[in-house]
Amino acid sequence: MVQREAVLRLDEQWAQVRSGAAHAEPEERERLLDELIGALRPLADDPRCTALLGLRLADRAALRFAAGDRAGALATIEEGLHSSERAARYSPEFARWYARGLINHGVWLAWPLSDGARLPKHPLGPAAGEGPSAMERAAGERARDLTRSAVEVWAGLDQHDPVNRRGLAQAKVFLGDRLAELGLAEDAVAWAVDAESDFRQLLLADPAAEESEEAEEALDHIGRQLELRLRFLAFESLVGLRARRLMPERLLPQAVVAARIQGVEESEVAARLRLDPEQVRTMLEVTPWLAVWRVEVRGPDGLWTVLAHPWHSATEVRNRTAEDVAGELVRGFVGSADHPGDGVPWRILLWWHEEGEPAGAKYRLVVGPDAAMGTPS
Repeated sequence: MVQREAVLRLDEQWAQVRSGAAHAEPEERERLLDELIGALRPLADDPRCTALLGLRLADRAALRFAAGDRAGALATIEEGLHSSERAARYSPEFARWYARGLINHGVWLAWPLSDGARLPKHPLGPAAGEGPSAMERAAGERARDLTRSAVEVWAGLDQHDPVNRRGLAQAKVFLGDRLAELGLAEDAVAWAVDAESDFRQLLLADPAAEESEEAEEALDHIGRQLELRLRFLAFESLVGLRARRLMPERLLPQAVVAARIQGVEESEVAARLRLDPEQVRTMLEVTPWLAVWRVEVRGPDGLWTVLAHPWHSATEVRNRTAEDVAGELVRGFVGSADHPGDGVPWRILLWWHEEGEPAGAKYRLVVGPDAAMGTPS
């Protein structure tokens, strides 16, 4: 008992340092954390100490990750999760600690799959021209599975408790992120919409709660992610989400524009998205989309050179398909002084909103000897 009380006092001391309430130099922080972890290890039969060991190993993993030691961080958090899982069945508090650890592990595993802004590097999944390596993909799939486990842990807790409801909503957001990184955009949208609904219910239940600002920030994040993910969905996926009532009303104009960019006729858009034809026409007339294009010419060395403006530019358009916009560009380029002449390969790629990899282009055309031509949807 004396040993346990001493360890808990040491943990309180670390908690003060961790929160910034007490100052400690980096070396002292490391020493204190190492001492605490060493003191917790022998108390494996004590649920609280076992749960705390999981937390403090997660703290050590965070420090290693911040120092650039991702491999060390992953190994440490893996060890910590074993302790957290053993303790989780003893109390809802320990279960919440375990669920958060699962999410953190997923974030760190999936780190190479996102860019500096934490957006997916390979949102097209298997269709991407340069997708993740086999090792990165395996880590991403493990991250997805861990995050799905976190969702299950939160869902198994008392949903009358707003802390648990908020934790479940947050876990769904993270699961959507992990799915988007693997190129599973439709599933990512479905989970994000589910999470959005949960956060809105939390705000409606108690708009004056201290956590309301956090919920509003989460809703802003989800809104931005949904707008991004819809740009990578085929029309059939948009139809499927609409049928499952997973297409928020505010995103219907973007869904309509997405379908039109892909070349779907207005009548089919209206019929399959269950909208009034006049409503579809109005959406297309008032909702612009940004067409971004790039024309490149291949030199004798085999390298592609990007041409200058106006062949590398962007403009807002309304109620036009990607093929409409690109067709006009092709005709203009062929008749211009910048055209390289017959026999010299050139290509044009056109994206919605921003440049990306060729596989994500809404229109792609390659001209020249033995060139493959196509207009991907």
